[in-house]
Amino acid sequence: MKLRKYRRVGYAGSVALAAAAALAVAACSSSSSSTTAPSTSAAASSPAASSPAASTAASSAAAAPSSTAAAGTSVTNYLSYVGGKAGPANSSLAPVTIGYVNEQGDANPPGPLATVGAQMAVTYINDQLGGVDGHPLKLDTCFTTTEQQGTSCADQLLAAKVPMIATGGIAVGAQSLLATVNGQVPVIDGVAVTPYDAVSKNTFILFGDATHVLGPMGTYANMIGAKTATVVYPENPGIIPGAQAIQKGLQAAGVTVTMEGYPETATSLTQYLVAGHAQTAGMVVPYADAASCVNLAKALVALNITNPKKIVSAPLCLSGTVIQGLGDFPKWTYSIASSNYGDPTDAGMPAYEAVTKKYTTTGNAVDPWVIVNFGELLTVDKFLNEIGYAKISPTSIEAAAAAFKGPQALGAPALDCGQFASAPAVCNDRAQFFEYMGKNVFVKAAGWLQPVTPSS
Repeated sequence: MKLRKYRRVGYAGSVALAAAAALAVAACSSSSSSTTAPSTSAAASSPAASSPAASTAASSAAAAPSSTAAAGTSVTNYLSYVGGKAGPANSSLAPVTIGYVNEQGDANPPGPLATVGAQMAVTYINDQLGGVDGHPLKLDTCFTTTEQQGTSCADQLLAAKVPMIATGGIAVGAQSLLATVNGQVPVIDGVAVTPYDAVSKNTFILFGDATHVLGPMGTYANMIGAKTATVVYPENPGIIPGAQAIQKGLQAAGVTVTMEGYPETATSLTQYLVAGHAQTAGMVVPYADAASCVNLAKALVALNITNPKKIVSAPLCLSGTVIQGLGDFPKWTYSIASSNYGDPTDAGMPAYEAVTKKYTTTGNAVDPWVIVNFGELLTVDKFLNEIGYAKISPTSIEAAAAAFKGPQALGAPALDCGQFASAPAVCNDRAQFFEYMGKNVFVKAAGWLQPVTPSS
């Protein structure tokens, strides 16, 4: 990501988050002041569009264990959430223009459909939620495909005097974007793909970043009675921080952890699972990019390690690349840091489904980056309405974001921005867990969990 080596850190689902890494061409120079989203036809070929993390057909969770996190409240009414007025914004009033940056147009962006979610939210806000204090909300968009374009996007948006910048999924360009903005205006993330976001000035990550939303794996290990765990991962600079976060969360929960790294070029991975004692571990965590997920899944089957409750993964494996390699996603349990499309236990999901039926395609609606960015922009509108049109400024937006405690629409039931001294931008460290049953069906295994001890 941050340069190319971190590209694979993207927590999708993450971020659901949740979100799976997914696969238009638009450079900053051609997207200034544009509010046009990428073509929805991209959903048909996008790995994220075919992701069950996104396309949960979903299922009963009657036997699901209860969450140890605060139950909180799901956002079920978007009009009340944003504090708007029913009906359209007044098109005769001056718009409220904010910056929006996403990585898209290069070979393997983390969230190419993130802009679809953001623009869907803006259209919905202007059509039905009264805009911002009656004024239309508008995005000044800029897209990155190179690291230098992060600087170009920052320069473009600062010159336009936007009061804030919202982001989609940015790996390439994130470091230069954040360094150039340097806290001059607030930056609001849905899911942070790089480690730079978490330590950047005046930045707020509503759904969390990879290192913090992986901590609850330890809590989940306790729930299933796992005393030992094997974490298997490629020795790639973009993967290692997440693997270490999983290790930390497991150890905090009292689980004995074996860390087994392997060369990222390796394709036959059975020997590494054996070396890591995966056959006898109470929990196995494959943490890898999509290509390695395919190889890990094959190796686990070869060793007859197939218990879906024992194999727990981040949503990096919920990718179209995995479907191409295996025909379906592995029947594992997945941690996800956002709502999961179609989840019948999520009281906030019907509101989202109702909006998507009118404003986008099903293929887009199920994408985890669409879910996250839709929820992110609703929260931005909430901040702007609370402030009021006449008082909107970088300072007032920063104050509103810092004070926000949740619940986050389509996200965690409670937030605490600034709770981590070493990662002050991170607002969430909760995740949900879903067991994948095959054929796009997920069953909730646990609601919002937090690490046994707070991440730092």
